[in-house]
Amino acid sequence: MKILVINCGSSSLKYQLMNMDDESVICKGLVERIGIEGSKLTHKVEGRENFVVEEAMKNHKDAMKHVFDALVSKEHGVVASLDEIDGIGHRVLHGGDIITDSTLVTEDVKKTIEKFICFGPLHNPANLMGIEACEELVKGKPNVVVMDTAFHQTMPAKNYMYAIDYDLYEKYRLRKYGFHGTSHKYIAHRMAEILNKDLSELNIINCHLGNGSSLACIKNGKVYDTSMGVTPLEGLVMGTRSGDIDPTVVTFLCENENITPHEANQWLNKKSGVLGVSKLSSDFRDLEEARDKGNEKAGLALDMFTNRVKKYIGAYMAQMPELDAIVMTGGIGENSDTMRREILHGLEHLGIELDDKKNDGTRAKEVNIAKDGAKIKIYICPTNEELMIARDTKEIISK
Repeated sequence: MKILVINCGSSSLKYQLMNMDDESVICKGLVERIGIEGSKLTHKVEGRENFVVEEAMKNHKDAMKHVFDALVSKEHGVVASLDEIDGIGHRVLHGGDIITDSTLVTEDVKKTIEKFICFGPLHNPANLMGIEACEELVKGKPNVVVMDTAFHQTMPAKNYMYAIDYDLYEKYRLRKYGFHGTSHKYIAHRMAEILNKDLSELNIINCHLGNGSSLACIKNGKVYDTSMGVTPLEGLVMGTRSGDIDPTVVTFLCENENITPHEANQWLNKKSGVLGVSKLSSDFRDLEEARDKGNEKAGLALDMFTNRVKKYIGAYMAQMPELDAIVMTGGIGENSDTMRREILHGLEHLGIELDDKKNDGTRAKEVNIAKDGAKIKIYICPTNEELMIARDTKEIISK
């Protein structure tokens, strides 16, 4: 079975074609600058030179047409015809509390994605355009949506509710939804395999750390709490996002900087986080290098990030009857031994004991980096969201 995985951003489109018989990647690619001057598709097949198309692509339908053309190209393609593709899985940002699991695309599903554009104004419209482009260009193929919010919908009300007027919750569905759900789901399933435990018995805190970061408290295999909220702005200090903040900051900025609520929201999403504090970069590698050279603002930004992660770990441990492992994933979690060390040092009294020798220099490997005999395991576990989307798609279309 061959599954095409699609991940549409506001001006980009990532794809992978996977052979689900052995879960191998047949090809993958990226379309950049959709609707912007300089549109480009880069198509990659292992063992071949990259195939690049530089041509104007005014929308996601144009981009998808180029993707399909690349897949069946006599010179650069990997399938004889699109009939070889059994299904298409789409990553979608926000399904609210209506789409609570991966599902086959229907008109009602598309209406739900449209309904929650208010909470995902950049991603949901692009996700919907990708779905509709596939429906139009490859008629009759089953399309499946895998929601970034779906895995988190097992949270109890005491963790997803905000303490606002209940009428506002009922009117607008204002509540915590959580994101990075596909990554958190993959890690939960993979860690159950690694620890040789039934998923229903798995208790982990998964730290998905990158430019966008979130933690998930996974209790008995299900999300019990997570750090992101109604949008991905809540929670940790991130690359450009502020994370948790006194809501009064928004009204203060509107009044004192003479900006609109939308502009304040953009400020907190795009100009805050470690970028805003450091005044230098949203890339953690740049900040580590600058801190090592004595840049105090870069050091402060990194300290704020690691301290916020540490606080969330402590909060989630308080909600667990027992904890099997802390898991580090995402670009930072998998690759930065410095960030892992700074987050986890100081938690020894909670049974979290990092082995510096195991940690130092370790990148993107499935490995336990806790001290031998430590009460709680500490795993690095590379995430694979595309594989999770492909697995869900295969399961749904097989039915």
